[in-house]
Amino acid sequence: MGLLDQLAGQVLGSLGAQKQDPVPQGDLIGSVIGLIDQAGGLQGLLQKLQASGLGDQVASWVGTGENQAVSGNQIMDALGAGQLAQIAQQAGLEPEHASTGLAQLLPQIIDQLTPHGAVPQDDMVAQGISLLKGKLFG
Repeated sequence: MGLLDQLAGQVLGSLGAQKQDPVPQGDLIGSVIGLIDQAGGLQGLLQKLQASGLGDQVASWVGTGENQAVSGNQIMDALGAGQLAQIAQQAGLEPEHASTGLAQLLPQIIDQLTPHGAVPQDDMVAQGISLLKGKLFG
């Protein structure tokens, strides 16, 4: 599982480098994992984001180039107020802070889960998510 360990380390390392941000991203990582699970996998979450008008941003996160930014408002529109409120409550944040945090986390996590510019097979993503859960919460 060397590749998955490396993937988890990269995600955690890139998140750790963002410490200047006042939004407690660590509390939201579990929410991102939950979003992927609820959408039926990474492909399902990507399709949901693309359908809400974030196709160019999603393509940049999956691709090997620079990640395009997304705003908290765009994340709120994509997920819906109800789902965002649930995520915020679980993370102990106000919804606007949760949307801002997710806007920062989603590009990084999706980028790390698609290191070769393509969405990996579902079982590989599931293994990577399980590994992240273990490193973060285990």
